[in-house]
Amino acid sequence: MDNSKIKNRTSLAVSRRVQKLREEISRLRFLYHVKDDPEVTDDVWDSLSRELKSLLEKYPEFIDPNSPENRVGGEPLEKFVKVKHDIRMLSLNDAFSEEEIIEWENRCLKIFGSPTSKYSMGMNYFCEVKLDGLSASLHYKDGVFVRGATRGDGFIGEDVTENLKMIESIPLRLNGNNKGDIEVRGEVVMTKKAWQKLNKKQETLGKATFANTRNAAAGSLRQLDPKIVQERGLDFFAWDIVQFPTNILNHSDKHKILKEIGFQITPYERKVKNLKEVFSFIKEIGKVRATLPYGTDGMVISIDDLEVQEILGYVGKAPRYMVAYKYEAERATTIVTDITVNVGRTGVLTPVAHFNPTLVAGSTVSKATLHNIDQINRLDIRIGDTVVIQKAGDVIPEVVEVLIKMRTGKEKKFKMPEFCPVCNSKIERHSIGNRESPMSRDENKQSSSSQGNLTTGFGESPMSDGLAPLLPRPRTSRRGAFPESRGVVSVAYYCTNKHCPARSSRGLQHFVNIFEIYEIGPKILDKLKDEGLISDPADLFTLEKADLSGLERFGEKSADNIISSIQLHKKISLWRFVYALGIIHVGEQTARDLANYFGSLEKIKKTEIVEINNIENIGPVVSESIFKFFRDKTNLNLINKLLENGVSIYHEKAKNLKLSGKSFVLTGTLSTMSRNDAKKKIMENGGNVASSVSSNTSYVVAGENPGSKYTDAKKLGVKILTESEFLKIV
Repeated sequence: MDNSKIKNRTSLAVSRRVQKLREEISRLRFLYHVKDDPEVTDDVWDSLSRELKSLLEKYPEFIDPNSPENRVGGEPLEKFVKVKHDIRMLSLNDAFSEEEIIEWENRCLKIFGSPTSKYSMGMNYFCEVKLDGLSASLHYKDGVFVRGATRGDGFIGEDVTENLKMIESIPLRLNGNNKGDIEVRGEVVMTKKAWQKLNKKQETLGKATFANTRNAAAGSLRQLDPKIVQERGLDFFAWDIVQFPTNILNHSDKHKILKEIGFQITPYERKVKNLKEVFSFIKEIGKVRATLPYGTDGMVISIDDLEVQEILGYVGKAPRYMVAYKYEAERATTIVTDITVNVGRTGVLTPVAHFNPTLVAGSTVSKATLHNIDQINRLDIRIGDTVVIQKAGDVIPEVVEVLIKMRTGKEKKFKMPEFCPVCNSKIERHSIGNRESPMSRDENKQSSSSQGNLTTGFGESPMSDGLAPLLPRPRTSRRGAFPESRGVVSVAYYCTNKHCPARSSRGLQHFVNIFEIYEIGPKILDKLKDEGLISDPADLFTLEKADLSGLERFGEKSADNIISSIQLHKKISLWRFVYALGIIHVGEQTARDLANYFGSLEKIKKTEIVEINNIENIGPVVSESIFKFFRDKTNLNLINKLLENGVSIYHEKAKNLKLSGKSFVLTGTLSTMSRNDAKKKIMENGGNVASSVSSNTSYVVAGENPGSKYTDAKKLGVKILTESEFLKIV
């Protein structure tokens, strides 16, 4: 197709999109201003307007002076030490509407209330703005600050005492005559002004910036050098006392005491008599929330009476007497460009929406999990749709709405695949309550098309951790888990192949180890698979910072480190790439031999068994395994996917082949290098390293305290080299 036709097609597509945007913005403006019936949030309105403005800047030929958009209107530590909390630091359950707060109150009344109870007509509540920062626990002994720790998992946190001492608003000595142990809890925060200043400095230094004030505060508090913490200008607001020598009656009294002993508390708090006043305060703060100097993510509502709190107790990791109301998350619009499917480690298929990179809640995101087919059908999401995305809890991106009026008629409905996208095995949807595992049926055994592929490469024996769970984890919404009943169809689709490469974490871990992406360990891989972010190694190279920073226990810094490590290791030598594929019988030495003999991946892929067999030290069994691997469509698809996602391969030729044909065995401790380094030097010079001594061994390199290999070498008459002799050879 010539350039003029391509240009005309692009122009037509842009023209149609601009027209659709104008029509929808005009319709929404009418609903908002004339009907007083807004259909979407301001975030959605703004996002559509930004897209229109961007298109018109790029394609000014579509600017219309009479269109609506032209209306003019008004000492450093080495590591942190883990510490156990004396009293568990609890989390809070969330509420996203007035109805959910009413339900919370009703649950509390059922536990301790009665028709004649003094609380039957309601109770006092204490409301305080929920600051967006990092929770910390401060311990005082006889009024002196002695230890501070992060929340951690609620039971165990990290000792950050020296860093907390750098925060001016934390008193090192309490006011008054305070004897005994006192524990104060609160929030470490950063002002929006300090956050912006920090990001400017980060940009100047060429370092990554922080997406929001919370990430900036958390990242700053966990600096190993207290001086850096002091420079960052953190702040602290106290919100609870969990240990205090005198009796306290109400939660609101705790705040009075906190002020008296020297702590600052948020000025945005109020004691109220009923839920009507709670809702009024929520709305009052909601109006000015954007102008507050600190980032906020909700309102904490507590039953004020501590005696009632004691009666209610807690359930799981959250107190019954307290709830966190969450303000509506930031939203934006974008276009779904594709819907793909990832396979998790339990075999569950998770659909993932891909869209144009979109800024929402301070992060640029380009994909979001759609959870399951029921969610897709409920929202009626189609490829090509304009959708509303939000960051649930201000963190994890999700698709919440489809703008039906923006459809052009060219959108495509999505269907779950009939066969696994990883191993090509049959896909099944289970029935809830069915006691029969899908893996136990003869007709669901591994399909012939997946024989000899990465099934064994990614975990060279059948999985040892048993079958996939019978049922998926319940899909959750803001109101909790959807009810599950026996005899109905599950929302989840499963790959029926229990040896599917996507289910093997061991093979994935082998891959990242050989690629030297050491920031990713087994637990991180499991988390990425469980969240539907990856199915195979190639998916790692599509990850973005926003995909990780929204996950539990993934901070700004760890997300940065992982993404940086992945990007850094996209370029890899040919032998490492072959080794990382996990081909049966192909270890490091064989991978090097293949790379040195063929010199390119394309030649390895096209070669015949006979030619592979000609390579020294490669026998018929290994040759057949290599040949079959590169004839399997699933494996070739993975290789192509890796290359498409940015992996580049170069051939690292042996610098000197003077040790070609020589076989070495290493024993004992070397004084000038590790045994791995010695092994690397041998291989770089064309030599081979074996694990045991035989009559075919050329040399045994003996360091200090050699083992039985030294004795075997003497018996067989194999030449033994000292470390200095070995160094002369290499």
